[in-house]
Amino acid sequence: MRKVLFLLLLPALLTNAIVDSTENDVELTEEEKYEITQTPYGSYFTAIPQNPNVYKETMTFETEDLEKVAGSVKPNLPLAIKELTVNQAGVPLFRLANGQYLPADKQVVYEDLVLSMVDTKQTTLWLQPGFTVYEQARINGVKEVKTDLEAYRPVLVSKFAETPSGTYAYVANKGWISQEFLSETDNRMDKVQEILSKHHNQEQYSIYVKQLETGKTAGIHPDKQMYSASVMKLPLLYYTQEKLNQGEYQLATPLKYIEAVNDYKGAYDTAGSGSISKTADNQEYSIEDLINRIAKESDNAATNILGYYVTNQSEKSYREKINQISGNVWDVEEREASSKMAGNMMEAIYHQNGRIIDILSQTNFDDQRISKDIPVKVSHKIGDADDFRHDVAIVYADSPFILAIFTEHSDYETITKIANDVYGVLK
Repeated sequence: MRKVLFLLLLPALLTNAIVDSTENDVELTEEEKYEITQTPYGSYFTAIPQNPNVYKETMTFETEDLEKVAGSVKPNLPLAIKELTVNQAGVPLFRLANGQYLPADKQVVYEDLVLSMVDTKQTTLWLQPGFTVYEQARINGVKEVKTDLEAYRPVLVSKFAETPSGTYAYVANKGWISQEFLSETDNRMDKVQEILSKHHNQEQYSIYVKQLETGKTAGIHPDKQMYSASVMKLPLLYYTQEKLNQGEYQLATPLKYIEAVNDYKGAYDTAGSGSISKTADNQEYSIEDLINRIAKESDNAATNILGYYVTNQSEKSYREKINQISGNVWDVEEREASSKMAGNMMEAIYHQNGRIIDILSQTNFDDQRISKDIPVKVSHKIGDADDFRHDVAIVYADSPFILAIFTEHSDYETITKIANDVYGVLK
């Protein structure tokens, strides 16, 4: 009989022992106490535990001899124990309220109580998907509560409690959540990636998102290259700001519009957008005026003038610099680039924190694409050519982020929809 019982109990054996200092006292005979201390089967209860629970689904028996299975008890359900007894084989048993018997083995049954609780300074943590909120630190019998909490959002935690099932954190005015579903770092980019993958995973898109405070990224084909059109003007704006920061030029520095500025490696066709004369007019334009026209109007002639003088007709040092920052070769004539390359360049402009950022936030294209519906400051540069529609931006949410969207055979509203989805998570 002892051997049979041992085989029945063996699958339920666990290694963690639970402190039983809170058990209810039960009177046992000297013979029963002797049997409990001498049994070879494991560590048994000597009193009925408070709030009993089982580690896993466990068989119950009709009689004390444990010969016939009556049913089972499952974890985290009410377990009413009426009596602690010892059968003729010397095995301690719990007689349940329904008259069935369960071995009183601490490797099968445990006392499900809060083991410790610590108050802590309010800490911001981030919710992971799949969490459940409880009215107390989770032990057997504790109820779930409904709240307005959402995954990928911050919560304030002020207490931690240890129970046999794990560590739980108290979220102010909401309830208790398992620490397993709390992240110490902002996890919103996981949600951004989920949305992009589910709703915007198109072969003709190259999308790159980077949260500037955390350095976390998300994207769809972020390394896919396509014709970058006027987004290629971002490297020129960055390089000009560097020269201004280094004192080589001033915003008031005049540059003369001569015929040569429209005929060098990297020059744009002046037939495109912009208000400056499409042909050289021998007039002088300040660097500040040219920057404004490039950022606000995407003026091609202004781009050529600035590039001719400031980059010295796209000299080698300029090309090497933009390749280094973008992370790949961004040819000034072919203009092939990816959203990630453009995003890297916009991030460099963000860190410059110069005049160009403010100008890029007040363009003729703010009512379309990325900035159309977003209610916070957006500094961006658009690009259009044939079937290509692009926009690259710094979005000044509470946690600023870079958003670069390159599309082929798409439209402005698609770019707006992608931007709104990303902002909806990172706002």
